[in-house]
Amino acid sequence: MIHITGETGLTGLLGSPVAHSISPLMHNYSFQSLGLDYVYLCFDVKEQGLKDAVQGLRALNVKGFNLTMPDKNKVLEHLDELSCAARLIGAVNTVENRDGRLIGHNTDGIGFMRSVAEQGLEMKGKTMTLLGAGGAATAICAQAALDGVAHMHIFLRSTSSHLSRMEALAENLSVETGCKFQIHDIRDLQTLEHAVRESTLLVNATSVGMAPRPDTCILPEDFAFPAALSVADIIYNPWETRLLSLAKKAGCKTFNGYGMLLYQGAEAFRIWTGQEMPMKQVREYLQTDF
Repeated sequence: MIHITGETGLTGLLGSPVAHSISPLMHNYSFQSLGLDYVYLCFDVKEQGLKDAVQGLRALNVKGFNLTMPDKNKVLEHLDELSCAARLIGAVNTVENRDGRLIGHNTDGIGFMRSVAEQGLEMKGKTMTLLGAGGAATAICAQAALDGVAHMHIFLRSTSSHLSRMEALAENLSVETGCKFQIHDIRDLQTLEHAVRESTLLVNATSVGMAPRPDTCILPEDFAFPAALSVADIIYNPWETRLLSLAKKAGCKTFNGYGMLLYQGAEAFRIWTGQEMPMKQVREYLQTDF
């Protein structure tokens, strides 16, 4: 049972819809486990109500809050400062209230890279192939470069509305980090097969394969996965996507997006409280065999 006091620190989630989120379970369990006087609530806030919501949370002196779609990009204009990753990505999923100043962070990429490290993969100085150019893809792209990935192949449709944004991000990251970027059309399977042969990790950062269409796959059924390749899919419903199933049959190490989900929340928890989320206990509490 959560005990609310006169000094309980408020954290929460803004977005729409938010009723499905597991963030309240993760954070409130962690607060209680560590004896922290905080609470985490969900607020269904659509884009048109975002400005008022942020002003209200600032006035209430909340400890911080998360954002999900459609608010991740729109919140930028209401904040006082951005972290390096948030500035490069152009999106915020975590806000910290530091002495009245609202500071925007993006923990999606950090969450993904922590899940990569948990798999025993060392990506510093290595090559990575990334599929997609949406919000998750840009966060992963930026954090991977900041963490020392040396070479990144990015595949997306040449007609994608995100192409110019990804090109600009790659150019900025190249200057900031020294990472080499190459952007390709995802329909060029010959180039894609060449890219994965020189990569340590292949990442699907699109929604292809997600429920309710788990039978779909971003790559063809006969795609040649090198057995030494590790393959990640940011999707966690279904637990094993068609992409991961095909890669596993080829002998690849595979993992889904559940670790990214947990670790992005853990990083927000650390930003707000200065403490590490008790991940082992959280996983047991969520009753997921990760």
